[in-house]
Amino acid sequence: MQIIADVGGIPGKDCRGFCKYCYFRKVKEQDPLGCKQCTPGRVGCENCTTGVREVKNEFIHPFMVVGSVQNSLMMGEIKDKNLKVNISGGGDVSCYPHLMEVASALNQFNLPMHLGYTSGKGIEEIKMAENLISLGVDEVTFTAFSTNQKIREEWTGDKTKGESLKALKLFCENIEVHAASVIVPGVNDGEELFETCSTLEDWGAKAFILMRFANFRNQGLILGNEPILEEVNPHSLEEFEELVRRINREFNFRVTGTPLCDPENDTPFAISKEKNSKYLDILTDVTSEATILTSSIAAPFIDKIIKRIEADDLVNVVSVDQDIGCLITQKDLEDIDLNDLKDTVLIPGRAFVHDKMAQEILSRDGVDRIVTRGPDKLTVDGEMSGTLSNEDVLKKELIAFEDLLEAINFFGVRKK
Repeated sequence: MQIIADVGGIPGKDCRGFCKYCYFRKVKEQDPLGCKQCTPGRVGCENCTTGVREVKNEFIHPFMVVGSVQNSLMMGEIKDKNLKVNISGGGDVSCYPHLMEVASALNQFNLPMHLGYTSGKGIEEIKMAENLISLGVDEVTFTAFSTNQKIREEWTGDKTKGESLKALKLFCENIEVHAASVIVPGVNDGEELFETCSTLEDWGAKAFILMRFANFRNQGLILGNEPILEEVNPHSLEEFEELVRRINREFNFRVTGTPLCDPENDTPFAISKEKNSKYLDILTDVTSEATILTSSIAAPFIDKIIKRIEADDLVNVVSVDQDIGCLITQKDLEDIDLNDLKDTVLIPGRAFVHDKMAQEILSRDGVDRIVTRGPDKLTVDGEMSGTLSNEDVLKKELIAFEDLLEAINFFGVRKK
């Protein structure tokens, strides 16, 4: 279990400049997206305006950061023996000007610390990494992109003249490192990727997360920021999954990918696999009709599960042209063929669309449909699955799917 020590920070501003591939590059001011946190009568709230764009979360005063952790410890009565403090933020945590001060203050709680996503662009001297380790940082998630300094300088804007890579090596040799790379075709894939993996393996990295570069709206660029890079076509899902599996076969650290896949835990949707089908027997029987509206990646997996529990005569699965369910927006709903929908429709819990607008859009053919939200997550992504056991993954998925089926039975049209 982790307590978050949020240091704040704005992408592009508090990370010494955007990486070329950064999701937040080119983000435009737009009308609110809408989400489940909006009030019933108004489209727009902090979450789906400034929150999703991360444009107002300035670096936080160290006193407030440490105080928040202290309050969590005092009020939460947390007794987890594996408790850890995760120092993270919206910018690059290594660029937080009070990082050493916060780490020193948190060290008094005698809890190990995890340094959240950093590209190391704020580590100008390796001594900083040494000091962080001495203060109790025992885990780092480090966006490497490449272990070739020239590539890092060009694509991440790393101006540390190699000190950040020296720090990464030191971290790998002394503490647990989860390295990560956004994979840009023709830049850090192919031989460059294998060189990076070989170097990380030699240094002692414990895990490596591959992230497919997104360049188009249906890959998640919903903030008016497509394309990030002109004339770059990201790997197809099939190409990317095979790349993840190949890296997993050839290197001796934990490998996961996002949005696909975890070769060890069988995520996403481990319960859709034949070998795990026996666990589906514990799920609630479906007694009502409904449509599950979901992403293009999730749809085939969910459809397979629905068929395995023999509920496909009552429930159908419809996908939108959006890879990630929680990034489904009003536009995606507008493109749906309403003839495919039953009288009750469940959308992803975190979809960026106002509840009232979703109901209106999906009822514009004159059918007054019930539109409600399913669970926030039905599976785990590569950023989380690498820290979970097979049993943990199955448990999380079964609980989430049970919630989904119960929602179908409650809101759906009861079969006569």
